[in-house]
Amino acid sequence: METLGFLIDGFGVALAPHNLMFALLGAFLGTLIGALPGLGPANGVAILIPLAFSLGLAPDTAMIMLTAVYAGAMYGGRISSILLNIPGDEPAMMTCLDGYPMAQKGKASEALAISAIASFIGSLVATLGLILLAPVLADFALTFGPAEYFALFMLAFATLGGITGKNPIKTVVAACIGLMIATVGIDSTGVQRYTFGVLELYEGVDFIIAIVGLFAISELLFFIEAQAGGGKESIAVNKMTLSWKDIRDILPTSLRGGVLGFVAGVLPGAGASLGSFISYTLEKRILGRKGNFGEGDPRGVAAPEAGNNGASSGALVPMLTLGVPGSGTTAVLLALLISLNITPGPLMFTQNADIVWGVIAALLIGNFLLLLLNIPLVGIFVKLLSVPPMYLLPIVTMVAFVGIYSISNTTFDLYFMVAFGVAGYVLRKLEIPLVPVILGLLLGPEMEKNLRHALDISDGDWMVLWGSGLAIGLWVFAALGLILPYILGPLLRKRMQSSSGQSD
Repeated sequence: METLGFLIDGFGVALAPHNLMFALLGAFLGTLIGALPGLGPANGVAILIPLAFSLGLAPDTAMIMLTAVYAGAMYGGRISSILLNIPGDEPAMMTCLDGYPMAQKGKASEALAISAIASFIGSLVATLGLILLAPVLADFALTFGPAEYFALFMLAFATLGGITGKNPIKTVVAACIGLMIATVGIDSTGVQRYTFGVLELYEGVDFIIAIVGLFAISELLFFIEAQAGGGKESIAVNKMTLSWKDIRDILPTSLRGGVLGFVAGVLPGAGASLGSFISYTLEKRILGRKGNFGEGDPRGVAAPEAGNNGASSGALVPMLTLGVPGSGTTAVLLALLISLNITPGPLMFTQNADIVWGVIAALLIGNFLLLLLNIPLVGIFVKLLSVPPMYLLPIVTMVAFVGIYSISNTTFDLYFMVAFGVAGYVLRKLEIPLVPVILGLLLGPEMEKNLRHALDISDGDWMVLWGSGLAIGLWVFAALGLILPYILGPLLRKRMQSSSGQSD
């Protein structure tokens, strides 16, 4: 009953006219960004964070808008997958398998509508799971001491690559780069570290500048590089003839996908890619010969869409309750919370209950808004795919530069952002992931603080880090997180590539 009371209060926050307006704006912009091949939700949220600061939004309004961008980008990723056979982001890869064949058969509208409905169901299931699980996990997290939190951070880094990661070694290198950047500034004892006499570095590296540079500016550089390449012609969108029977047929698939996606989102390092893959694979096994997967089966569109959207809501659970992001996009949202002087974790449910439950309520409302937006406005989103990058680049660049300048009003931050953008471009060229860099930058200060605290309590005895059963359990899971990618990773990636190869 207490949870229900908090949720009702959250609806009071989410249904405030200005919050509702920004939720609608975020859902629309998120869908537009998600429809662009290659951008994805992490880049979309990173690009629009400066907008939240330049508009001077309150913390609850900023979180509601950017969470709506996150959800909208997950919805939008299916558009280019179905019409162009180009995944909007990695989780949308599995949607290509049956979405594009449906479009080739003249059923593009049906495929887009099915994906929107399945995304709605998957997100709804996962949001209900978030409502039930998050308070329980937050109460459990109150039993954590500094040693347990340090072990938890190690678990977050160990599982960062996930079993779908391409190269665990590069993931570790990226995390170390992030931790190194996190040491810049004046530490808790008043000692300057790596400031080189630059006054602007005394307070450390600003999360928002690093994120916008690494994600948004590096993406712009990739757009410029790809300017000479041509794109595929989109398939014409026909008049939709979806029936209630078609919706009834995909309902069990969407429910199963939502549950599986939620579990994948909650697990550290798993994420939406694994959620979409296991949802599609399970559905294919359940239906067997009854389905024509890979040839345009509607359930082959519904399963991965419910899975990846379920995972996006599930990834908010560890971020809100433990302060550890469950995906790349929640790492960006975590940076936003920290920059707003809000500490994510179990105490957030008591100290900032209005923000937590406002965001959760906004997720429920946003799912309905996205469903209403996505089906009638498909034509607008499709036309966006034909807009040349040369017209989109100036807009994105303007949002990034104006937003960053509005935060501190110094040109140093603009140069710093560009430097991070160039660094992000180089790292991506070397296939070194950016999310571990951000996570190291975000969690590094808290990790160091908890390590210092644990050692102070034990008078410098390092055994305190293994001094409880909970800490030992977290260390065991961290060790498994480092080992499993080498065992299961190649096998799972091979299966995902063989599945996606069927649609080529």
